Amino acid sequence: MATREAAEAEDVNSLLNGAAPSLPPPHVVHDLLSAGVCVQCIFRIFGVSGCAHLCSSITTSMLHAFLEEQSTDPNGSARNGWCSCASTDLEKDETYCSICLGVLQLACFQDQETRVIPKEARSIDAFISILAETVKQESFQIDGFSLEVSLPPVIAANERAIWLYMKRKYESEEWFKDKFSGQMSIKEALRVLLSTPLENHMNVKSGVHSFRVRLTYTHSEASRKLQDRLPNNRRRDIVTVNNGNNLADSHERTVRNGDNHSQSESDAVINRTLDSMSDHAFCELFQLPPAKAFEPCQLTITCCRVPIYIGGRYLKFSRKVSQSRWIIDDERMGDASVEELVGEKVCLICRGDDYKFHAAGREDIDVRMLGSGRPFLVEVSNSRSVPSVVGVQQITEEINNSEQKYVRVRNLKLVDSEAWALMREGEAEKQKQYAALVWISRPLTEDDLKNISSMKELVRFYFHIPETGNPAKNPIRVLHRRSPLERKRVIHWMMVENITGSCQYFLLHLCTQAGTYIKEFVHGDLGRTHPSLGSILGCRAEILQLDVTDVKMDCFD
Repeated sequence: MATREAAEAEDVNSLLNGAAPSLPPPHVVHDLLSAGVCVQCIFRIFGVSGCAHLCSSITTSMLHAFLEEQSTDPNGSARNGWCSCASTDLEKDETYCSICLGVLQLACFQDQETRVIPKEARSIDAFISILAETVKQESFQIDGFSLEVSLPPVIAANERAIWLYMKRKYESEEWFKDKFSGQMSIKEALRVLLSTPLENHMNVKSGVHSFRVRLTYTHSEASRKLQDRLPNNRRRDIVTVNNGNNLADSHERTVRNGDNHSQSESDAVINRTLDSMSDHAFCELFQLPPAKAFEPCQLTITCCRVPIYIGGRYLKFSRKVSQSRWIIDDERMGDASVEELVGEKVCLICRGDDYKFHAAGREDIDVRMLGSGRPFLVEVSNSRSVPSVVGVQQITEEINNSEQKYVRVRNLKLVDSEAWALMREGEAEKQKQYAALVWISRPLTEDDLKNISSMKELVRFYFHIPETGNPAKNPIRVLHRRSPLERKRVIHWMMVENITGSCQYFLLHLCTQAGTYIKEFVHGDLGRTHPSLGSILGCRAEILQLDVTDVKMDCFD
């Protein structure tokens, strides 16, 4: 143990000797220490490179003792303007860095009650253990991670205040001009400090990965004071209405409840306000240097994975199953939905928090989806596991072997987010084939068959715009959701298949451009759709059943 401590002391001394050329004169460092700036922030501000782990273990008293030694003549007298006050004066009070508010001091731990960690209990090993335990509790399957850090805007304000303080006091000194070129941000310094130890602990590499460990730091009291100082502060009215008691509590609840989106928006507004502020205006509003901090930041650790996508094609065999979940006045329409039958199985096996179902178009609840199936994606949020080829096959079997036999899936695979864009791009250009059971009010003739089959690339409208100039009318069944615009669609070909023993019933096979309303094309929608099958044949036509038999897209074939 003694040998290890001696080795660490030697390493620390070596790091301090290596850091000395990058640091400003000792009296400046002492000034920063006296202002409450931590050793880690001093090192990163002046671009000290070296072992981040050792840097985190250097205390204020260590740095003070080293600088005092460097600033003492052989005869024991001080030089270079060094103020030889006792290092204990710098650590007399339990304070936290006036810039990072304890972030780089590793004073902020995630805890149910208190998040103030005594100095003797702070260590990078303890911090890494907390991070790794959080990942373990969530049971994430990982092969790497990205470390994300979110800091409250007050930290950026503190750093600017320290920089302006030094500029005002030391700008005339020679060292000031070239000592800030290697400055590292707090976020980057924390990532450097934590990444390698966390890699070693979890035995995976950090980098650009779908799995993220996010450290969200907040400081309610300091943030409240910052907002009170800003011009045009809307929250000042909120504080007055609430007797000044609820703003900090509200901020804490926002973070604790995971409402990071609204907090990020609020922080972004504050950061933009600070960035647009001139140095003169900043100095008028803020204390230079900032006041010492007696409470550290609070830390929330969250683990998440960016959405994963499982894509394929689905077939729907029931005329009582909608594509998406359909509830009206708390009553389910139909027996089930493709979204639930497929999405819930995928989400369960991926152990995700939630899912979204995306498809290349949709069919009505009473329309079957046959043939090669319709391309779809299931977007799973925060999945704990990413299915392998075997896992994807398990999902396929779970869906296809269900008792109801409402749907089947094929060509299921794990895809990236680009598949979503490709599916959307191809959706407008795809062709779809249908088979419709049609009844007409008179017997079908040979001339009718020839007339229908000879029609190629027939252009029709969703609705008819009368020559009288009356306003355009949408198809009746989509009046509630479609804007009244003229939309041309193309029917590429049609073919009639006779039904034995019937002269008024037949199967109409047709291939159309995506977005064509087949039902309206057959019956004409009270004259709103032109041309229609009824107008072509010169009689009444009704569609009795409809199937989608193919969706032609280069997607999940």
